[in-house]
Amino acid sequence: MTDLWLGALLIVSLVAVLWPFLFYPLILRALPTRPEQPVTVPVPTASLLFCAYNEADAMPEKLANLAMLKGLHPTLEILAFDDGSSDRTGDLIAAQGDLVTLIRGPGRSGKAHGMKQLAARARGDIMIFTDANVLLDPDAIERLLARYADPDIGGVLGSLHYVGQGESATASVGSLYWRIEERLKDEESRTGNVLGADGSIFSIRRSLYPDFPDSVLDDLTVSMAVVFAGKRLVKARDVIAREKLVTARKDEYRRKVRIAARAWHTHSHLRRQLRRMAVIDRFKYASRKIVRWFGGLFILTGAVAAGALAMRVSPMLYMVGALAVALVIWRGIRAKSGPFAALVDVLIAYAATLQGVAKAMTGRTVTIWNPAKSR
Repeated sequence: MTDLWLGALLIVSLVAVLWPFLFYPLILRALPTRPEQPVTVPVPTASLLFCAYNEADAMPEKLANLAMLKGLHPTLEILAFDDGSSDRTGDLIAAQGDLVTLIRGPGRSGKAHGMKQLAARARGDIMIFTDANVLLDPDAIERLLARYADPDIGGVLGSLHYVGQGESATASVGSLYWRIEERLKDEESRTGNVLGADGSIFSIRRSLYPDFPDSVLDDLTVSMAVVFAGKRLVKARDVIAREKLVTARKDEYRRKVRIAARAWHTHSHLRRQLRRMAVIDRFKYASRKIVRWFGGLFILTGAVAAGALAMRVSPMLYMVGALAVALVIWRGIRAKSGPFAALVDVLIAYAATLQGVAKAMTGRTVTIWNPAKSR
């Protein structure tokens, strides 16, 4: 009987780890398409918003990208919040004159606080959110705004393409993970709603912008407000944003801990509204977010169950298996590329996410951020 319980625990753990990447996508592909229904309406006005902290190195390319977008769309309003940068970020933005409306924070207050300051001043019908180190393709604004011809659409996400995936195993794993994430969002969009956006490129109707505390993940909170309002949150595959990957493990680990902590805190803040969503949207949210947040726990549980089963079969089998796992991890830690390094980076990502969730569960969260040095 004990063997059956251990075997069942191992199978459940494996299914849970694979669910967001294998079983959930297969289910999405079996769901019917929910078509968009555009009508002839004037092109809405738009405001482009981003927050920055110590991004002086990224600013010249970012500002050139903004100038290009402004040249293509003269009515585009661009607003930036400088979160108390200690370098020349704010000065570089201010030197652009009328290109960008700059708001300087009194010190470190965090991205959520900064975005709320910008949203309160935005005048466009559509608010477009992006990051300080993200560049948009020339046709991104036009294609994004075109999707709002359907009055049922309240928010539109773009597609993030990462640059530099060959520079390290960490970058390679990050790129692979994000390609899977983008495909999941494509399928979610096709079947109804995407369940949450990231900050690289997304937009909502200004009338739907919610109120929220500074401690939450603003990208998730703002985008989910569209779903809560009964509107559609869709993804535009042809709206392209580009960003450099993080290449150092320690930078990626800290980033994932921060994001996971704020994501769980946001989940707690939105719990009541999440419960009122349609069944299909609750299924999507649980499959792409909650199951993944606890992936590290499922891996640990599965490893314990596998070890216990091996020990019951033969102590020698247990010893050989444990030594093999230890050798793979040791090689992966020392390697900078290859399958062992990639496996270790996957495990590190799960560990960081679980640590962030556990941190949030104890009441701790992160409101400020620092740009990764290894981008």
